[in-house]
Amino acid sequence: MAGKFDRVPVESDTVILAGLESMLGMYDVLYQKWLWDGIQGESFIFVSSDVAGLDDPALEALARSSPMLKPGCNITMTRGDQFTFVNFNFLTIEDE
Repeated sequence: MAGKFDRVPVESDTVILAGLESMLGMYDVLYQKWLWDGIQGESFIFVSSDVAGLDDPALEALARSSPMLKPGCNITMTRGDQFTFVNFNFLTIEDE
């Protein structure tokens, strides 16, 4: 898996709090916890070609099979040419 996620884009105003390459089911995945514009969230990032055979409901079911997702949490998905992002566990961070 070395190098598979080296080119994952990160928006300039996003802070990556943690990251770990792992497996979810039979798929390589990059897990990230991040902070963006007062929102903390988490993502599973897949290589798009790896999950091209999964439609959105199947990809969501795969993500929800992980104990990382809080029960009933909202999920957003973005499919790009190189990477597919499944975002979850959103939390609004109050200004201190």
